[in-house]
Amino acid sequence: MSGMQTEPYQKFSRETLGFEFEDIDLLITALTHRSYVNEHRKSVSNHNERLEFLGDAVLELVVTDYLFRNYDEAEGILTSWRAALVRTESIGESGAALGYEPLVRMSKGEKQGSDRARMQILANAFEALIGAIYLEKGYEQAEVFITKNIINKLDSILDEGSWRDPKSHLQEVMQRIDGVTPRYVVIEEVGPDHDKIFTLGVYAGGKLVSKGTGPSKQFAQQEAARKALGIYGEE
Repeated sequence: MSGMQTEPYQKFSRETLGFEFEDIDLLITALTHRSYVNEHRKSVSNHNERLEFLGDAVLELVVTDYLFRNYDEAEGILTSWRAALVRTESIGESGAALGYEPLVRMSKGEKQGSDRARMQILANAFEALIGAIYLEKGYEQAEVFITKNIINKLDSILDEGSWRDPKSHLQEVMQRIDGVTPRYVVIEEVGPDHDKIFTLGVYAGGKLVSKGTGPSKQFAQQEAARKALGIYGEE
């Protein structure tokens, strides 16, 4: 790429990350989605999936190490906290906040995709960016980046109680109040197989308590459970 084409990436590195990427191609690769390579096979050969694989491992290690060293909680609790910190929505939001979305190279089709697809691409790029930082500057710099952009969310997650699995929590609440176990039923499926949206209802006995919608049955169940907890006053 020419200097003019790489300048936005160099600027992002300097102003947002706070350091210069000596290998600017590494940063560009971290922000290159596979779909872009498929559209530009003659000029581009590298996408970010290998860096994403590396960054995912570094992210999990840094978060796990932080939680282990700072909280004397049982494994199950720490696992739930970690899952809340590194879930796709959390990582994607962090990526959006960093403002690198205009720098992410993707196909025209992906640019016009759903919000869910966009959030997944931003989350993948965030993990790939961690991998690139790790290779360029080492573990300590990657740890600083993760602490600033991911671990800093922990206090609000704990205050809100959003780390708790809503389905497990709802089961406790419903058994205590209604004496029944929640039952989840698919109400509707819309869209093509590769981008299907599910709507599920959660029932207490034969009574519909709430509905949830999402890109998978599991996601829709979690959403339905969260809404039901609100209805029970147990957010």
